Amino acid sequence: MIKVAIVDDHKILAEGLQGLIAESTVATVVGIAHNAMDCRHSIGFWKPDVLLLDVGLPDMSGIDLCKELTTQFPDTKVLALTTHNEYTVVRQMLDNGASGYLVKNAMTEEVLAGIEAVAAGKTFLCHEIDLLMKKPASKNIWLSQRERELLRLICEGLTNGEIAEQIFLSPETIKGYRKNLLLKLGAKNTAVLVKMAFEQKLI
Repeated sequence: MIKVAIVDDHKILAEGLQGLIAESTVATVVGIAHNAMDCRHSIGFWKPDVLLLDVGLPDMSGIDLCKELTTQFPDTKVLALTTHNEYTVVRQMLDNGASGYLVKNAMTEEVLAGIEAVAAGKTFLCHEIDLLMKKPASKNIWLSQRERELLRLICEGLTNGEIAEQIFLSPETIKGYRKNLLLKLGAKNTAVLVKMAFEQKLI
């Protein structure tokens, strides 16, 4: 029986998954955490074969946590479970040691197949993500009107404070948008972001 742990801040979803896994004859749930801190405290006791990990946790990025856990607990396979279906997020999770990627609307069969596959040492991508990863990367960048506007202002060299004044949002909100843009485009910093914006004609 495969031992599974779930790290997801959506309690109803985590409980639903636990029920679904319990009903199968494939695996059993040994623990649930709703944030990164609880997961860090408990994973050593749980010793799961597979960790279902949400990308968007309240206290830290699941992408960073994935790297940390796969380094510390190489025997535990991470299966990302998230609403994020952007190419760069998937890529970063896989680069940081995840063995598989599921979107939250995946079918029950896919969730169980994913758990079995990564426990057996294989890589598993649910159907939607598999299709996404086969497309050329540059075609996967989709920015909202607000994100394009923000990107244009960043390329003009404006600070978060100046951008906030221009589009009537708080500097804190702009900071969040900027962080999202870096994540979406897979850019390490603002300089790379600006370069990509021009190269890929995003503005």
